[in-house]
Parts: sequence; structure tokens; C-alpha cells
Amino acid sequence: MTNTTQDNASQDNNQLAKNFDPQAIEGHWYQQWESLGAFSAGQHVQTDSPLSGKPYIIQFPPPNVTGTLHMGHAFNQTIMDGLIRYHRMNGCDTVFVPGADHAGIATQIVVERQLDAQNISRHDLGREKFLEKVWEWKELSGGTIHSQVRRLGSSADWSREYFTMDEQMSAGVIETFVRLYEQGLIYRGKRLVNWDPVLGTAVSDLEVESIEEDGSLWHIRYPLVEPSGELTHLIVATTRPETMLGDVAVMVHPEDERYKHLIGKKVKLPLVNRELPIIADDYVDLEFGTGVVKVTPAHDFNDYAVGQRHGLELISILSLDAKINDNAPEEYRGLDRFEARKKIVADLEALGLLEKVEPHKLKVPRGDRTKTVIEPMLTDQWFVAMTKPAPEGTYNPGKSITEMALEVVRNGSVSFYPENWANTYYQWLENIQDWCISRQLWWGHQIPAWFSEDGQIFVARNEAQAYEKARAAGVTGDLRRDEDVLDTWFSSALVPFTTMGWPEVTPDYQRYMPSNVLVTGFDIIFFWVARMIMMSMHLTGQIPFKVVYVHGLILDANGQKMSKSKGNTLDPVDLIDGIALEPLVEKRTKGLMNPKQASKIEKDTRKEFPNGISSYGADALRFTMAAYATLGRNMNFDLKRCEGYRNFCNKLWNATRFVMMNVEGHDLKTGEVELSFVDQWMISQYERFVAEVHKGFAEYRFDMIANAIYRFAWDEYCDWYVELAKVQLQTGNEAQQRGTRRTLINILEGILRVAHPIIPFITEELWQKVSVLAGKRDPQVHGVLLSNQAYPLFNEKLVNEAAENKVAQLKLTVEAIRALRGEMNISPAEKVGIYMVGDKALLEQQKPYLMALGKINEVQFVDKLPEIGAPSQIIDHCELMLNVKIDVAAETVRLTKEIKRLEGEIAKASGKLNNENFVQRAPTAVIEQEKQRLADFTTLLEKVQDQLSKLK
Repeated sequence: MTNTTQDNASQDNNQLAKNFDPQAIEGHWYQQWESLGAFSAGQHVQTDSPLSGKPYIIQFPPPNVTGTLHMGHAFNQTIMDGLIRYHRMNGCDTVFVPGADHAGIATQIVVERQLDAQNISRHDLGREKFLEKVWEWKELSGGTIHSQVRRLGSSADWSREYFTMDEQMSAGVIETFVRLYEQGLIYRGKRLVNWDPVLGTAVSDLEVESIEEDGSLWHIRYPLVEPSGELTHLIVATTRPETMLGDVAVMVHPEDERYKHLIGKKVKLPLVNRELPIIADDYVDLEFGTGVVKVTPAHDFNDYAVGQRHGLELISILSLDAKINDNAPEEYRGLDRFEARKKIVADLEALGLLEKVEPHKLKVPRGDRTKTVIEPMLTDQWFVAMTKPAPEGTYNPGKSITEMALEVVRNGSVSFYPENWANTYYQWLENIQDWCISRQLWWGHQIPAWFSEDGQIFVARNEAQAYEKARAAGVTGDLRRDEDVLDTWFSSALVPFTTMGWPEVTPDYQRYMPSNVLVTGFDIIFFWVARMIMMSMHLTGQIPFKVVYVHGLILDANGQKMSKSKGNTLDPVDLIDGIALEPLVEKRTKGLMNPKQASKIEKDTRKEFPNGISSYGADALRFTMAAYATLGRNMNFDLKRCEGYRNFCNKLWNATRFVMMNVEGHDLKTGEVELSFVDQWMISQYERFVAEVHKGFAEYRFDMIANAIYRFAWDEYCDWYVELAKVQLQTGNEAQQRGTRRTLINILEGILRVAHPIIPFITEELWQKVSVLAGKRDPQVHGVLLSNQAYPLFNEKLVNEAAENKVAQLKLTVEAIRALRGEMNISPAEKVGIYMVGDKALLEQQKPYLMALGKINEVQFVDKLPEIGAPSQIIDHCELMLNVKIDVAAETVRLTKEIKRLEGEIAKASGKLNNENFVQRAPTAVIEQEKQRLADFTTLLEKVQDQLSKLK
């Protein structure tokens, strides 16, 4: 028997295991979904939904090929897959495109570290052999994250899986580079970039962390070439004295009265003896330091801008490995930048040119991977012109790629959820600089440019075309290909259309461009979202997606960002499968070089997880992530939420077992059916529930969706309707029982459909059983999946306000009885009698339910409650009193004691609210909480006093 046959045989067995075990069902169902093509594009469910037949596309934000699943991925996948499954069940032709990013720097670092352990450098191997090693690593580890994505239940069309360096994607990258170069929008130039001296490459702003550190502010005397009266020198304050070797000017504010008369004069650069002009510029902060600033355009981004404005020379004094180069005096050449700093400071002090040194807090730019201090470095790089108008023959002639990217968000073609992130997008694009797209790495898309011996550049789609262009230009010698590779974000920016076959106009490109939603974190709006919009508008004339859903970060329970160095990371797969304490400790401390840090993380882990982490299953994790998905907010992840949603899955499982036991063997198809007001209420509430969930999906409010599923399934269906249905099945006639059984199974089947996009595994497993009993699936037909069923639609005709009002009154009565029992500390096992005053016909209708749910053995309808001192309660439609014997003396003591306690609480709350200091200093929420406490205690005191009065 084949696996598929075995699976189908399992599917047809309509018995449900006693206990819910997520591990027993998850692997089985994912294999079934894939093998039966449930996630394939080009098909759609037949449904009456207005969405039916429309394409619906979501692209993975491609995770790094070296990565493993983290909590951000789990959150991201839950949102994306929830949207995809919902739209698939609403009849859309869904395309969920999975992929991975080659992650140039990250991947190269991993492989270089592996080689370092063998005392081998990439230069020992050479480029070709090194790249072979990287591809080996990619094949070994690259699929890990996608296998983990499967564990979360993501319904991606895996036949469309891409890698940003595969043949199709690479063709799109080369075509883009060549087109932009030919259009004059890509150029090569010497510009200032973030330079990582350890990696030996330019890095993007995203890869630079600004970390506040303790530093110093050195005040250095720059002698005036021509002293002005008693003024013989200017004092310049700097945090980086080594860069003074590259100074080309000093700068003052044009309105600074102290120095106005010196503008245009010169100072002598200490240690170098170069004469520097004194210039004026509004950039100078009059309040900071001495009001005099050194200008080093080759080693500071702000100074570079000043240098461009004033036409200043650029003098670079650092080599690419951050050592002093030959542009500096001989005694400093070859020194590491920080060694040079020490020597320069000492030399200045010896010459009497160091005025003073002050401690100073400053932001230090460090590489996010190497942690080394990043240097602004003047190097030859490739850039995309962000504000240059596009030429004729392009989709948007006369407009820059930045203008178009701004325009499509402003006119609503692309929407942000939440809307406020559009402002962040505008702010960045309105202050954009040209994009440095070259990296001095070996792993990545090698730039398609070739150089002749005399420095001419030939950009071409391949080497043969480069030689053709060279020969046409009269170059006869050999060409050398540029060794640099493209920034990873360059290829990532093309994903929306290269995955659909661009530059070819394929059927996929025509049908599935643009995609519907991009789900991403706020931290890459600048670096990825904006660039996708730019590239798509420029190269295809279309927006890449219609909606950008921006989610917050998943933080730990204390609101701290999760990171390996803090030891507070959680692996989603560990939450799905569970992990024992020792493997968890090993996982969190593995690879940490600092023994003290590792010891602390081990101690914290043992304290927080003394028994390891329980197995919660993928559904509980997804449910937790959906419940956390309040638009745009960061989320503090608490395992107790996972536990709560694991309990929800248990509750749903057990409710299904009850329903199946009470429905199996009964003919629900034929015979008279009578629906009680309770059945009608349940059907009506279900319709409102369906409408609420549709609204949640339309507004991207996954928290509302999760809360609606939890509230309806647990509170309304399991806690109320199932209990009320038990009464109907025991007391109703055959037609009434048939109506209740039909309602039980049909509403349960509907709940499973509605909840499936959020919790796909358990709903698929239960639906296979429930659907047969509900008459929704023929057990003889194999391969019928909940994943491909129609999503429930709201039916306003089934909303029944009269039935809802009746059950609302019934609930109030049951809750009142339970409250009275609680006041008397009556055991749940003990049945008592009750007196009732009110509409006898209505109360008679409620009676069987009250007796069962309120543990009542006798109901007496009376015109007035007897004065027996028993607890009573008045609700909107009746009065209630328990028929119990009261020990007057003991009850008097209890009630008197309770009155004293409440009076004490009231005095305490009143004291706080009458205290002016408290009212002025306490947060508004705390004051409101105290007012509510006072009101609650006052109301309760009145009730207890009334009860004592009746007792006497």
C-alpha cells in the first residue's frame, strides 16, 4: 500500500483520538496538502464570494539562505499564510511564492569563518574555488528555513521556489543593471561610503549599528597663519583626532561674532603644517564645543557635503584596512587608525597644542556583523541615481525613480497598514542620496562591467557582448571584469517581477503582477519596500504590490529585543515540538566566545525554563502570533499565551468528540426538524461571528480575528451552546433533538472553516471527521481537503434578534444563580431550590436550562420573594432567591465581617483620591482604576448591607 493510500485510509477512519496530539497530525497533513496539490496556483474553489476567480498573490520576504527560523519569521508567516488560506477558500487563484536570499555578506562571513577554523583564507583558495565552497554551504543549509516554514503550515506553492542567484533571477539582475546603465541611471564614481575594514567592503546603512559609547572630546589648537590681535590660534574640538591628518579647512558659522573677522584667513594644520582656509557654513552648531569645526571631506559624511558645497580638496589618509596611508606624514604611515590616534594625541601634547580632553558620550558606527568601527571611506563604487529624471523611452520619462515611488503612495495606488508608516516612507525618499550598489565581496551577482587597460568601461549582458562593444570602440586588448558584486538589496528589489518571468512577458507576469500584499517589518521600509516600488515602476510601469502590511517586532516577555547575545531568543520549532532544558541551554550558549556571558545566559535559562519548553504545536503558536498582531505595535511574547491557545485547541478537540458521539448513528437528513430558540440563537451568533472575521481580514486585524474565533468557539459554542444542547437532547422531542444535532454539527463544521486560515492543522484533522457527519464530504471520495473548501459567507437572513434576546436573558439568569450559589459557598455538586418572580411563560421556557446549568432541583414561581434571609438578586426580567436554610448567627457574623472589609477598602481608595499629591502625580490610568475600585466596593457594600438587613 502506498503512503497516499495509507493516508486516505486514515482519512476515512472517522474515529477521533481521545487526546489532541499536534505532532501526530501536523506532518501527516502537510504531506497530504503538498501531495494533493492543495497550494498550486491556477485553480480556485467554486464559491459565491465576491472574491471568487480573482488572482491573489503574496511573495515571501526572502529570508537569508544561511538563516534559521526565528520568531519574526513565525509571525510573518502566520500573517501571510492566514491571508493566503482565507483568499484561497474565498475562491481566489492564490499564488504564495516562496524564496530565499543569497545574503551576500552574511553568507560569505559564514563560509570564511569555516575556512578560518582550518587556517585557510578565501584568498588562498582563489575566487572560483571559494565560490564552490559557498555553493556547497548553500546546498547544505539553504533549505533548512523552508523546511521549518513547512512546520508552521505555510501553504506556499513550492514549485515556484526561487533563490536570488538562480538562473532566472540572475538574468533579471543583469538586464536591470545594463538597462539602467544605458539610461544613464547607473554610474561609477569616487564617493564616500560606509566601509567595513574587517570585511573589506562597502556596507549599507542597514548594516551599520550606531552604539552609544564612552569616548573623549579632544580640544586642539590650530595656529593662525596671521594672528589677529591677542588671538593666535583657533581651538577645534574633535572625537577622532587621527582624521585631522586629512583636514582641508576649518569652519565657523557665518553669524558667529567671535570669528566673523577671520573668515577667509588661514590656520596651520598641526603635525602636517598644511595651510587651511577658514570657511563659513550654516552647518556649524554655534552652541557645540568652541564653535570651530575641522573639515575632513574624505572621512566624514557631513564634511563631504560641506566639501562639495565649497569645492574643497578630498585627502584620504586611511588605507582600506584602516591604516594610515602615504598621504600622511611619514611617522604615522602604516599605523593602525587607533594606534595613530594615541601617537597623534601624544605629539600634540608634546607640542603644547592639546588644549584639553573631556569625557564625551558619542554614537559609534559599528558593523552589525563584525562589530568593528565603520569608516566613511572614499572609494570607487557603482551608484544608482535616485533623483535624476528618466530618459525618453522609459515608462516614466522626465521623472526620477524616487518621484514615481512617492507618487504611487501619495495617490493611494500603494497603501500602508497602518497608515502612519507612509510618513516614514516619505521622509526617507524626500531626503534620499544616490544608492551605492557595489560590494567588495566574491559571493553575489558579479557586476556585468568590463574594463580595458586604459580604463574604459563596457557594461554588457555577457562577456561576448562586452568584447563586441570594446571592438566597436576601437579597443583591441583584453578586458578585465569588475570583481565587485551587487548589494543584496539590488536583486531583492526585483523579486516582485523577476519571480514572474521578467524580463520576459510571461503568462505569470501578465496575470500575477502586481501582488496583493507585502507583509514586512518596519525596519526595512527604506531598504527593501521603497526599492521594490522604485524598480517596479521604472522597469515594468506597474506597482509591485497594492498593500504594505507593516508589523512590529516580536520582543521577549520583558519587552527586550530578542538576540543571541542576550540569550533570550526562542526558536519557533522548539515551541512547536518542545525542547528539554539541557538542549535548550546548549542551544542558547553555543558559539558564545565570552565565558561570563555564556554563564549568565545559562543561569537565566535554567531559572526561566526549569523544565525546558513544552510542546505547543504549530496551531497554538500561529494562534498566539495572530492574537498579537495589533497593527504596527511591537509584541512582548509570553509563553503563557501559547499555553492558553494550546488549551483552546484541546477544548475544540474535546467539543468535537462530544458532538461526534451525540451525532453519529442519527439520521440528520430526513424527518421533521424543529429549531429551539437556543438553536436559533446559536445560528444567529454564528452569522455575526462570520461577519466579524470577514471584517478582520478586510482590515488586516488579525488580533480581532483571533479574538473572535476564541470568543465564539470557546465562550458561545463550547461553554454555552454545548451545555444548552445537552439539555435539549435530554428533554426535547425527536424533531427538536434532530434540530439540535444538526445545529451542533453544522456550526462546528462552520467554526472549523472559519478558523482554518489561522489554525490549519487541527481544523483539517477535525473537519475530515465532522464534514462526513455534516453531509459535507463523501467518505468514498478521496483527496477532499478543508484547505480547498469554500469559506463561510455572512447570511443576514439567519440573524435572529428575538432568539438572541431570549438567550441573553437566559444567560443572565444562569449567571445570577451561579453568583448566588457562590455567595453561599454552595458546592457545585449540591442541588438547591430557587424562588422566581417574573413572566411565568418566559421563565417556564428557561426552566429546564436553569435546572441543568444552575444545579437547581426545584423551581417555585411566586408573586413575591419570601423573607427568609437567603441571598437574592434582581435582573432585568426577573427576581431570584435561593431556597436554602440559613444559619442566621453564622451568616450575620460573615456578612458583618465582609461589611467591615469593604468599608476598609472604600476608605483606602477614598484616601488616595482625596490626596492631591496622588491625583497630580499618578498616571490617568491608575487614577481611573482607583475610581473604578471605589465604585465597585461601594456597590458591593450596598448589596451586602441589604442582605444583612433582610437577614435580620
